[in-house]
Amino acid sequence: MASPSSTQTQSRSPEIRKDPVNNRWVIFSPARAKRPTDFKAKSPQNPNSSSSCPFCIGNEHECAPEIFRVPPDPKSDWKIRVIQNLYPALSRDIGCKKDGDPDAEMRCTGDLGRVVTGFGFHDVVIESPVHSVQLQDLEPREVGEVLLACKKRIEQIKEYDLIKYVFKNHGASAGASMSHSHSQLLALPVIPPTISARINSTKEYFDQSGKCCLCEVQPKDLQIDVTTHFISIVPFAATFPFEIWIIPRNHSSHFHELDNEKAVDLGGLLKLTLRKISVQLNNPPFNFMIQTAPLQAIDTQLAYIHWFLQIVPQLAGVGGFEIGTGCYINPVFSEDAAKVMQEVNVPK
Repeated sequence: MASPSSTQTQSRSPEIRKDPVNNRWVIFSPARAKRPTDFKAKSPQNPNSSSSCPFCIGNEHECAPEIFRVPPDPKSDWKIRVIQNLYPALSRDIGCKKDGDPDAEMRCTGDLGRVVTGFGFHDVVIESPVHSVQLQDLEPREVGEVLLACKKRIEQIKEYDLIKYVFKNHGASAGASMSHSHSQLLALPVIPPTISARINSTKEYFDQSGKCCLCEVQPKDLQIDVTTHFISIVPFAATFPFEIWIIPRNHSSHFHELDNEKAVDLGGLLKLTLRKISVQLNNPPFNFMIQTAPLQAIDTQLAYIHWFLQIVPQLAGVGGFEIGTGCYINPVFSEDAAKVMQEVNVPK
């Protein structure tokens, strides 16, 4: 597989790039790394035993209450389950209703700052009934069904007026106690600061150019794969090595606007991308997040908010510099990472 040589990579001068989407500076410092092709996870993930896994089919009684399943018939075997989190970060039982008091979030105040009632939802999406099956092992249609299950749950949650933002995360870490393929949905009564910063940044770009920054044609040297409805890229100012975004090619602000055809298309591209990451980077733990518009975004905001799926392989930790400054150091130039991922041969 062709790749930039170690000499070529390390002879490049460092650059500080501005991320126009997240309004964040990223330092690209290739001297801190080996060749892009040398990045590998330290060790493959170690799955826990299926016999002790509450997410496996037959162990449903060990889980928190079920919200819905796919297919919905309780007498048939399920393919996907959406359940409550057994240890939720937020409480769905505080008493806020779908048509709740819009001023409820202001009822709690603190001497040291604003305090909002911790009403919200924290759910788990179990993506397969079989312990050993990971998301990348599913067929594109099946990955699409997982995405549509997330869409369905978001549509249910958005009926609650106090919920401002829904965040989806598929996370894994080496040696995780729950290696059964699953993701989490958190519905918040506030808009997180990172999301607010991204909205403000994309608005600034839109005000200056009259265009959505994610609708802009992506340079060829940042592209990985293109399908009918989506494109996968390494962002120009990637925060993390081998970070990949999958972006709708046509402007769309809300993930829950995804239809069946696009879900299958996205499922195929997500599967391909995860398989490429697995092959090239030694099956690393990874997170993928759906970055979407706030549920109650106003019409004028929708012109410059463009949802995307963000995939971050866990290849390096976050250090004190990043924590203290909010400025990240990436040892792999985006163009080099994209070139490597373009050329990965995925087994059939």
